[in-house]
Amino acid sequence: MPKIKSHRGAAKRFSKTGTGKFKGSHSFHRHILGKKSAKRKRDLRKSSIIHCSDQKVLERMLPY
Repeated sequence: MPKIKSHRGAAKRFSKTGTGKFKGSHSFHRHILGKKSAKRKRDLRKSSIIHCSDQKVLERMLPY
């Protein structure tokens, strides 16, 4: 059996935690920031745990 390749685009955006979940950064924090509140922009800086419905897709993309 050959090794499975990781999806390189997903590998640059998501990382696996110790418990096997995936974490990544929030969207909506690149541009058009003037209308967003300081609290909202501050919260978007932090990483977030990816929802369980998307985890199944990421497990196939990032097997290792």
